[in-house]
Amino acid sequence: MTDQAVAAQAEPEEIVTDIEQAPRRLQPLRRLLPFLLRYPVRLALTVLFLLVSATSSLAIPAVMGGAIDEGFLAQNLENVGRYGWLIIGISAIMAVASGARFYFISVIGERVVADLRQAVFSHLLTLETRYFDTHRVGELTSRLNGDVTVIRGAVGSSFSLALRSLVTIAGALVMMILTSPVLTLAVVIALPAILIPVFIYARRLRGMSRRTQDALADLSAMATEMLGANRTVKAFTQEGEQAAHYETRSEASYRAEVRRLGARAVLVGMVIFLGTAALVGLVWWGARAVFDGSVTAGQLAQFLVYALMASGALTNISEVLGTLQTVSGATERLTEILDTRAGIADPSRPVPLPEPPLGTVAFENVGFAYGGAGAEPVLSALDFTVGKGQTVALVGPSGSGKSTTLSLLQRLYDVTSGTIRVDGIDIRDVRLDELRRRFAYVEQEPIIFSGTIAENIRFGKPGAGMDEVIAAARAALVDDFVADLPDGYETLVGERGVMLSGGQKQRLAIARAILKNAPILLLDEATSALDAQSERLVQRALEHLMAGRTTLVIAHRLATIRDADTILVLEGGRIIDQGTHDQLVAKGGRYAELAKLQFRLAEAV
Repeated sequence: MTDQAVAAQAEPEEIVTDIEQAPRRLQPLRRLLPFLLRYPVRLALTVLFLLVSATSSLAIPAVMGGAIDEGFLAQNLENVGRYGWLIIGISAIMAVASGARFYFISVIGERVVADLRQAVFSHLLTLETRYFDTHRVGELTSRLNGDVTVIRGAVGSSFSLALRSLVTIAGALVMMILTSPVLTLAVVIALPAILIPVFIYARRLRGMSRRTQDALADLSAMATEMLGANRTVKAFTQEGEQAAHYETRSEASYRAEVRRLGARAVLVGMVIFLGTAALVGLVWWGARAVFDGSVTAGQLAQFLVYALMASGALTNISEVLGTLQTVSGATERLTEILDTRAGIADPSRPVPLPEPPLGTVAFENVGFAYGGAGAEPVLSALDFTVGKGQTVALVGPSGSGKSTTLSLLQRLYDVTSGTIRVDGIDIRDVRLDELRRRFAYVEQEPIIFSGTIAENIRFGKPGAGMDEVIAAARAALVDDFVADLPDGYETLVGERGVMLSGGQKQRLAIARAILKNAPILLLDEATSALDAQSERLVQRALEHLMAGRTTLVIAHRLATIRDADTILVLEGGRIIDQGTHDQLVAKGGRYAELAKLQFRLAEAV
């Protein structure tokens, strides 16, 4: 039996499984069509060259049959040479067409993958913060990278191979019928004898395959969890224990795979035997037809080549269907993201904010719950105003709603009840980008991007020149430590700023906010990571920056907000007191107790 015939039967269970399940499992691939149809010229050229190459390959066996009958059997060397040159010419056409087909379909595949990745990433950036609260970033990154890689490896070559194989099967069947209807009938009779046992036995393999995949998924989940928590594992000296658990699950995965491979080996052997028997029977039937004179030797050889071409193409289709089912799953996961509609979006008829900016903020009876209406409220009846140039501080215990207030102001979440206004306009009536350009935000735990110090500062104003970057850095005292770095502002800070200390990260974030130069400043514990000396210096820089600007500041260190125009004391999502520092201290309430404790500790130090 030829290698091609063996290969054509080497994956029988995939053929059955794929044929049975393909219509249902390949439906998500339709979502790739809009990306493919963006390039009609390339698609048309791909199909053209594919048809030319497939037709050329189908012509060669017919020419070979003629060479056998009119050349070898007739002992006519001139005919052998003529048919030989004809085969060379057809092969040249096939080679050029195949190369062009490969190029165009590969380029289309790369283009589709690039467009799909960009579409998913851009869409993710538009989704509201609540979406990322309920979806792990690692999972989304896996979809964006891993799933796109799966599609990238198959979208070009697999689609091309599938189309070429379909054309080959159709063409081979037509040529088989034209060559010998009698031999074609023999193939039709023999085919069920091979496929029926395969259909029966392959059902067992599907169950085994599912158990193997479940074991692998369990193993992968444990590895991801333990490696991500490596510090905790080490802190509790669980290395040996977790390694033993992993070994147990790994052995379970191994045993499941061995059982599947054993069953698959039995099926492959059975199909190879049945296929070989069918091929021998076909050759015997063909030889009888040759002896009877109803078929020539050339036609028999030609027919056998077409039969092998059809079986090889069928194997290719089964492999492609298996690959495309994987691609279909990856596509489905990506399109789930694309189908997710942003819960917070621009209004259909946005209202422009006034220019120049007024810098006013108003919370009007605002209520909010992360789970929506009916969930436990985080904020209740929050009502306050901030005039132009005023500084309002929010203080209170952890969980009192301080950071949530700043998130609502930027419309990272939508209020459950009430209204928030910026410059007198309801923020739900304003374009999101226009609204957020009004704020400069310094987080409690600043996000530092991998890249250079200059790039991180320039994140606040992408078009800023180096002079502006340095001026902002000096105002935030970043220039002090940058001067000691060998590459200065071009120093790479590592992933999440791993090369910087906590205080340096905080100052870098402050420089970013300074550079943005927005009319409203949002400071969420902006000086919390600084030592006492740096805190005083940065506080002076912030005071200079805050002059004439509206500022909302969250602070646990009350010394940093003593000069605020208004201090709001929050507890349980409500404002329980408000006033200046002196007024609140004089009242003798919760704020006074906290201030007394902090300033007494400061004096003791």
